[in-house]
Amino acid sequence: QARLVESGGGSVQTGGSLRLSCAAAKYTGSSYSVGWFRQPPGEAREAREGVAVINSVGDTVYAASVKGRFTISEDSSKNTLYLQMNSLKPEDSAIYYCAARTGLRLTRQQWEYDDWGQGTQVTVSS
Repeated sequence: QARLVESGGGSVQTGGSLRLSCAAAKYTGSSYSVGWFRQPPGEAREAREGVAVINSVGDTVYAASVKGRFTISEDSSKNTLYLQMNSLKPEDSAIYYCAARTGLRLTRQQWEYDDWGQGTQVTVSS
């Protein structure tokens, strides 16, 4: 099972930027998908939303609410996943998790992911 460790969260004002990183130790292979999910403060895990996903051939998918503002990427040589977040809004405030699964299919359904990090907090103030 992979170990995923997020970093890069913090507090910013509306319109600011943050870059999240996820070190995915030992998560290698030719067919996998990794993604970012977020869970708003005070919400149950069932409310966790798939924000962006990338697979091992470079295909991506984004939630409509972040398309054009967020960019997902990975550096396979470093086994690290990134989420560049620009033009942040208060509604982007959440705990952000990275997750991984085998297979190339791009899915933003949390129940399809096997491995999860512990999360990093993002707070956007107005």
